Amino acid sequence: MSVQTQAGAPVHFYRPDPYVKTPEMRSPEYVQMSTAAAITLGLVPGRMHRTGCTHCLNLLVTYPEGCRANCSYCGLARHREEDRAYADRNFIRVDWPTARYEDVIQRVREGADGGRFQRMCISMITHPRSDEDTLNLLRRWVEALPHIPVSILSNPTSMQREDLERLHDAGAQIFTVALDAATPEVFARTRGAPVGGPHRWDRYWRTLEWAAEIFGPERFGVHLICGMGETEEEMLRLCQRVRDLGGHNHLFAFFPERGSMMEDRPPVPHAHWRRVQLGRYLIDYMGGRVEAMRFNGAGEVVDFGLDAKTVEGLIDAGTPFRTSGCPGSGEATVSACNRPYGDSSPTDIMSFPFPLEGRDVAVVRRQMAGERVGTFDPETED
Repeated sequence: MSVQTQAGAPVHFYRPDPYVKTPEMRSPEYVQMSTAAAITLGLVPGRMHRTGCTHCLNLLVTYPEGCRANCSYCGLARHREEDRAYADRNFIRVDWPTARYEDVIQRVREGADGGRFQRMCISMITHPRSDEDTLNLLRRWVEALPHIPVSILSNPTSMQREDLERLHDAGAQIFTVALDAATPEVFARTRGAPVGGPHRWDRYWRTLEWAAEIFGPERFGVHLICGMGETEEEMLRLCQRVRDLGGHNHLFAFFPERGSMMEDRPPVPHAHWRRVQLGRYLIDYMGGRVEAMRFNGAGEVVDFGLDAKTVEGLIDAGTPFRTSGCPGSGEATVSACNRPYGDSSPTDIMSFPFPLEGRDVAVVRRQMAGERVGTFDPETED
């Protein structure tokens, strides 16, 4: 379908038939974008519960032959080839519709986002063209919209050190690694040889170390999914290791992706998730140390290593429970990449894409106490 821009020029925006493959829709001419980004740009109708937009334009390189990896929790995994055409698969809970890249740039240049984008992120997949096409997309963005910084969500399996250097020299501000798993064991059984995947833990860590050297402190980080079989202690020790390198940790709550090999695994328990969110925030922004925390025999946090008044104040502020990701132009501890409902539904918010109100903090406290309670029904709220 076509959508009119404010200037009247048509923008071509595609929602592919799930039974029709479209070989012309490939990067770098085309990109996929998150549903939240498409709504913010006015390319698809819709509204987001309690938030007006996403502040990060999340883009994904796309090819009709799809991602060549086979991660067991991912909606883009190779094993889904007979399920749905690649360009119409869900990814981190939502659809990723496709548009011409030049049309996207033009709409942002014309202000279709209302000036709300504080960052753009290019997400790579495992594909032979992903490295070169990501560099192409980056260069075109920096030339057209240099005032909006760019992050790269990388695919270490296909990258060499020179690839990171080229991205840095071309203007990428932040480089992130989608490590996802908190331990080598969880990584192997969800992303490696046991599920027919090409990814290896050591290669991912080597790329992260390259990023620390090339991009420098505060300019790199990892994505981590909480609830894939690791303990709270294992996740927080991994967060401390990343922070000691100079990076930051971007957390996702595990949510069973429809059509993935892990679709029957339950979501991460609330109490587990909230404790990890709080611990990660202390490590990333408060100088907290995992060595100062205490854990029980099940690897659960029983003491965050700070006085009770400080911990209570952080919970009341709500900031540790907001979406974690690359920063925007405001407070450094608040992510521009707020990914509305990328890891949960609006009725059971795991990563809050907006500042928490008193009612939200009350729910978080109940969840941390072990109650099985969700957030709110969007159909009955103001």
